[in-house]
Parts: sequence; C-alpha cells; structure tokens
Amino acid sequence: MRIFTADAASVLQLQYLTTEHQAQPLAIDVAAPRFAWTVTNAPRGTVPEAYRIEVARSLATLLEDRPDVWDSGRVVSKASFDIVYAGPPLASSRRYYWKVIAQTSAGDVSATSWFETGPSWLEWSHAAWIGKPPDGSLAAPLLRHVFAVKAGLESARLYVAAGGYADVSINGHPASDAVLSPDFTNYDKRVLYLAHDVTALLQSGQANAIGIELGRGFYGLTNPNVWHWEKAPWHGEPRVRALLKLCYADDHCEFVGTGPEWRVHDGPTLLDDLYGGEVYDARRTQPGFDTVAFDDRDWNAAAVLPAPKGVLEAQREPPVRMVQTLHAMAVTKLHDDSYVFAFPRVIAGWATLAVQGHTGDTVVLHYGEKLLPDGSVDDRDDHHYFQHGLQTDHVTLAGRGIESWHSRFSWKGFRYVQVDGWPGPVPSLDAVTAQVIHSDVPTIGHFNSSNSLLNWIHAAAINTMLNNLYGIPTDTPMYEKNGWTGDGMLGADMMLRDLGAGSLLSKWVQDIADARNKEGVPLLIAPNPGWGDVRAPPWHAAYVLVPWSLYWQRGDRRVLADHVEGMAHYVDLEYGRSPAGIADTVLGDWVSPSTPADGGNAPEDKHIAATAYLYRMADTMAKIERVLGNDNEAKHFAAMAIRVREAFNNRFFDAAKGQYGGKGDDGLRQTHQLLALGFDLAPATQRVRVADALVQAVHAHGDHLDTGALGTKLLLPVLTATGHADLAWIVATQTSFPGWGYWRANGATSLWEHWKLDARSRGHYFLGTIDDWLFADVAGLRPLAPGWQRIGIHPALTAWLGHAEADTLTPYGRAAVSWSHEHGELQLTLEVPVGSTAEVRMPATKPAAIAESGRPLSTSPWVRHLRACDADTCFELASGHYRLEQFKKLF
Repeated sequence: MRIFTADAASVLQLQYLTTEHQAQPLAIDVAAPRFAWTVTNAPRGTVPEAYRIEVARSLATLLEDRPDVWDSGRVVSKASFDIVYAGPPLASSRRYYWKVIAQTSAGDVSATSWFETGPSWLEWSHAAWIGKPPDGSLAAPLLRHVFAVKAGLESARLYVAAGGYADVSINGHPASDAVLSPDFTNYDKRVLYLAHDVTALLQSGQANAIGIELGRGFYGLTNPNVWHWEKAPWHGEPRVRALLKLCYADDHCEFVGTGPEWRVHDGPTLLDDLYGGEVYDARRTQPGFDTVAFDDRDWNAAAVLPAPKGVLEAQREPPVRMVQTLHAMAVTKLHDDSYVFAFPRVIAGWATLAVQGHTGDTVVLHYGEKLLPDGSVDDRDDHHYFQHGLQTDHVTLAGRGIESWHSRFSWKGFRYVQVDGWPGPVPSLDAVTAQVIHSDVPTIGHFNSSNSLLNWIHAAAINTMLNNLYGIPTDTPMYEKNGWTGDGMLGADMMLRDLGAGSLLSKWVQDIADARNKEGVPLLIAPNPGWGDVRAPPWHAAYVLVPWSLYWQRGDRRVLADHVEGMAHYVDLEYGRSPAGIADTVLGDWVSPSTPADGGNAPEDKHIAATAYLYRMADTMAKIERVLGNDNEAKHFAAMAIRVREAFNNRFFDAAKGQYGGKGDDGLRQTHQLLALGFDLAPATQRVRVADALVQAVHAHGDHLDTGALGTKLLLPVLTATGHADLAWIVATQTSFPGWGYWRANGATSLWEHWKLDARSRGHYFLGTIDDWLFADVAGLRPLAPGWQRIGIHPALTAWLGHAEADTLTPYGRAAVSWSHEHGELQLTLEVPVGSTAEVRMPATKPAAIAESGRPLSTSPWVRHLRACDADTCFELASGHYRLEQFKKLF
C-alpha cells in the first residue's frame, strides 16, 4: 500500500481528527470511543474506499507500524466518522496514540493524533469530596493544599468535579482558561468533571500549592426563585473533588487528591448567585493563597462532605470560556456618582471594573439589556421571579490603588452596566470592560448576501445562540438561564449547522432524559430541580427531535441508540393519553405578535399544535427505529403516525375551505396551515389549497408574519417550498412590525424574546430560526441525508438578490455554495466534501445553457443524471470544487 503523508508536497490531507467528537481530549470515559477525520485537498471525484485505524501506547510504536493496542485492519467502507473502537479495554488515565490510513480513489493518506482516558474509580478513591464545615456563612470558600513534586516530573493531569463551580489555580496561576465550570447537570443523576494538563505549572523537586475557590452555581443557589432551584433535591453547599496525577520519567505515578488535610477559609466573595449577582469585599482577599509561601495557620481543616448521588462522568462538551472583551462606546452620567457604560451589543458574560477609592467604599453594578426612560439600566424583575434582586453586584474596595474585579460565579445578559457609588472623578471609557463568555464552541457555519438585513439576521442569530450556550442551550442569559426544551428543539438545527454544538446538545439530551417524571415524560426545562411537570408535547418533543437533528446534521447514530427506549416509551404514553389521537398542551405557538410582550400562547386552538407534534414524534420514531434496525417497532410508530394524521385531518381540516382551524381561533391562523404543510399532515391532494390558505393568512396581516416560536421556524421554508418564494421574501424583509427588520430598525443588536419593542428579553434565539431558510433556500445549502452524505444545493431566491453564499463544516468536511448573477448570467460556485455527493437544482435554465469551468456541463465526467426538472435543471455532482455558469438571460 502506497501512503501519501499529509505534508506540503502532498495533495491529499487529513484534518479534524477527533476522538469521541473531541480534538485530543484529556479524559475519555466511554468504553468504545469513536474516531473521525476528514479528507481535504482532494481532486474532483475523490471517494473514500477503505480505512485502517491503529492504536498504540506510544507514538514511536505507532510510527513503526507496530500498533500494540488495536489494529482495525483494512476495512472497506466509505465511512470517515463515528468509527467505533473495537479493541481490548482501555486502561484508565493514560494517553493513547492513534493513526488512520484513509484509502481513497485518489490515493492513500495518513495522520496521527492522540487521546487520554479518564481516571478509574480506584484512582478517584485518592480524592474525597470536600468543602467548608457548616457555619451558616454564604461566603465562597477558599481551599488550599501544599504538596511535594519529585524530580523528573513528565506529566501532570488535574481532574476536577464540583457541586457548583470550581475555580482552580496552581502556584499562583490558573489551572486552565475554563470558567463557570464544570457544566451543571441533575446532580442526583450525573456529575461532570474536567481534565486539565497542568504539567507546566508545577515545579519538579519542590513543594507546590493548589488553590480552589468554590461557587454555588445551580448546586447551591440561595436566591429563592420561581423554578425552586434553591429547593432542588441535590441542593447543598458547594463542594469539590479534585485529583492530581503526577507521572515521572521512571513511569511511576502518584496521586494528590482533595481530603481532610486540605485547609479552608471564607473568601472575599460573600455571596454568589447566578441570578442575583455577587457581593464581594476586597478587604477580605487572601492574596497568594494558592502559593507555597502563604501562611494558612489561621485556616480550618476542610470538611469531608457527602458526595452528590450522580455518577461521575467526563465532560465532553467544550467548557465555558471568556472569548472576547468589548470596550464601552459611551459613558453617561446619571447623577453625582452614578454612570452608565454602553457596549456595542447585547452579550452574556460579566464586566470587569477598574476603580480606585478608599477602604470601605462600595460600588454597585447593575446589568441590563436595555435602558429605562430616565437613562438608568433596566434590571427590574417585573415577574417577581427572584426574591432578592437580579443582575446586581456589590463590590467593597480595599483602598489599595487601582483595583480590578469581575464576578466569577455568575453571568449576566447585558448591553449596559450602571455603576453606582463611583469614587473620584468621571470614569474613563476603559474603567469598565465587558467580557463575552459562553461555551467555547466553534462557529462552523457562515452566511452572507447582498442584502444587509439578511446578513444582520444571521450575525444576530449567531451571537444570540452563543449568548445562550452555557453547557446547555438556555433561554435568556438575563432572566432565566434555563434549558427550556421547546426552545432548544426549535434552535437545534441552526446550532448544529452554525456552531460546533454537537457534544453540547448530546449532553443536553441526556439532561432531558434525566429530567423525566416518574412516568417517563420530559419536564419543561432540563436540567430540572423538580419544576414544570405539565403536559406540553411541542416542548417534550425535544426528547425525540433533538436526537434526530443530531443524527441528521452530524450523523450521530449513538444518541439514537442510547435514548430510543425512553423516547419510545414517552411517545407511546403521549399517544395513550390523547383521546381519538388528539393531543393537548399548555404551551402552543408561544409569543405570536398579538400576545403580551412578556409571553403568552397565540390566540388559537392549542390542540392543533399538540397533535401536530404528536404526529411528528410518531413519524420520527418510526424513522429512528428503522435506522436502528428495529422493524417491528418502526411499523408500530408508522401505524401510530397514520392514525394521528387521520385524526388531525378529521378534526381540524375544513375541506370546503382548504383550511385548518379549531376552537377559539382568532381568524385564519398561519401556524395551523404551517404545521399541516411543514409536517406533511395535509393530504397530498389538498396541499395547494392549504398553501393558498396560508398565503391568504399572510396577506390578511399586511404580508407580515403572525407566528410565534413554533410557526416562525416553518413560515418561510414552507412558503418557498409551496411556490411562494416571492411572499417569503416580502415577509423576511419587512421593516415594520412584526418582523426581524423591525427589530433592526429599532436598534437591535441581537434577537429578542418577542416581536414587540417592549419584549422582556433581548437575548433569545427561538424567533431566529429564519436562519434555516437563509441557508437552505436563500443560499441553497441543506442536508439531504444524515450527516450531509448527500447535499442539496438549490438557491430559490435568485430573482430577489444579487448574491448569497453559505458554508458549513459537515462531518465529511466543508460544504459551500456561492451564487451571484450579473446581466442575467447566473454563476454558482460549489464545494462538495469527500464522502458526500451533491444534488444541484439551478433555477430557470436549461442543461445546454450551463457551463462548468467554461465547458458544457454535459461533458463533465463528474456530473450525473443531468436533466430538466420542471422549469429548472437538476444534476448530481461528485466531491470537489466547481464553478457553474448560466449564459441565457432569464432575469
């Protein structure tokens, strides 16, 4: 076998090597991790033919072609991701090296990477759960320990689990750049730990010190709130379990773990609350507490505390990090010692204060997404969700020169920061900076066009989604911070297409499973403290539809297998409590334009949305069972879907009018028609009439949308798919109420929770699902098979735009489309990754009128099934880069 290595002289390259969806992870704790890679820089038409994966204990052994752990042998397959390890059991807390040899029609190419496994239970036994002894104080505890490191240290790994958050430092330096970590869960079911490489922070042959400050997070939250997080079954004081593994040149390893020999003291953070904010007294700081020289004789012995009930698991999703600093655009004086700092856009994170004052001076920071009429920051809690305030920090100064401070255990949603009690002269613009903080997922999807409004919508959607990723998809970083299931379900497709959020959403699916009630029904938010046990199929559907999105967008079959039993049980239960196949729900098409600005169901029969989602779940379960090879179960759910579909049409469809409606509807409802069309509930012979009714409903609102979160996701795609792209364009680009352009015209920098100007939150993504339409219809890029194995390219808005482009990083590699037209000549540039094929539909042309790189399309060896399809031209393309041109003037 001839191997071309991925160097500068080679055409082929392998990139994006991952193990269990992570690049060189420090803690894998699954028995059979999955490998993945992408083939890049390949000539046109390249297809995968086979692969071979080798795993070894050392890189030298691997490079010598002596894999001493596992050799898959040559496997004839086109697969290049989610290849399951099938070797002997992996040892705990050690590094393994792996090599993939990918055989393609263009040659062979290889690359190497590595992964590390997490500690065993025996190794974890070197560390206890510790915190401070019960004393009634709410102050964040500081923990420290001095330990010896022998000469010849080669590697050091720190594993940190916490009830709440743990901020770790070694010898005066942060152990990592993760913040607000580890991610939170239902602590009675599972507890996550993070792994850090701290080799460079330790001093060989010397004493070393480790310090940990603990935050409450959702584990020990104290501010009474409407969701009762302060009463969660797992609720307790913050605690940590940390294990340090030290390995030396002689292959000997030692462990240093948390235990009763550690020392503890109250720190300067007197209170930290995720919603309320923090109280900090700089006079109580313990400088250098994480260094060897610190004197801890007046500190107490740490208390060994009960362990959370949940299973300890390695965190697979990226940790929360500070990713950007924004500088204030303006500072405005309110009164003598009160100033408001304005930042460029709404973010989630915290502000850093640089201030000089006297000992005992207290500065109060109020954070908000908007301002009140008097210019002050709006940090009101109009719903009275919280007993002790919202988004407010109190900082008492030590009086030692310029003092810098930011919160450590709470994040806020804000664009404005009001500082009360500012000491001294007018602050400069850089006296307060804003840090953007969220789960550090990469942006993998991009959209651009010749229309500035559409570009703004996409950018705002990206920023708003990121503002809501904190180990789960949240709703509003200012007010709720909860993982509302319906919200995440609606946004899952764009999160997976635009962001590298696959592992985060996989984790969240497990959170949903953990949050089911005793009957097996999901609750409204996940993780969950025991709140929201109501019937709401459009929200509970997240348990079925998010795993399907993970499979469709990322090719993740394991998430289906892991949850199929629970999903099937829930869908059976939901159908069983739906008389004659008609379901009910307390939550329908939330926040349609006519509802109150602080939320509400659309004025329509909620049974229609409930039954439509029951059908969608049954139909999806049939597909899931087929994917998993469960034919009998697939037939069961397919038959259920047919019965629900029949019940839906019998109950809600008016054949004489071609319209769907129900009891209590305020006129012809757009969302009713959208659910029937978008979920394929409408009879095939009636789809045109139902689409006409949808158009009528849109015209009735002055060519504006009248949809809430459920209908908005479907509106523009359904209009486009049913031959009404012109109306979709008009709705999308409206600048009057309600619409995305209306937000922008009124100064929005993010997506809002409601169409109205007095929307409670300005940091909510679920009305931003227009982004699905921007990719699939405006640019014309969508998956046609799981994992983007087949890519659909069909720009549908070429008559209204001069240019659009989009790309995303699929499991096979980058897929991209860019189109433009000048003087009636349409040009299309495409990129199809190795392992995928594209089905292209070019609008309003003929096969003979299309050229590829200056030659007739019909002569290209990479084109198959060239044909006319209605008024368009359709064909298939193999992998590669293409430039298509259409020469007949048609615009």
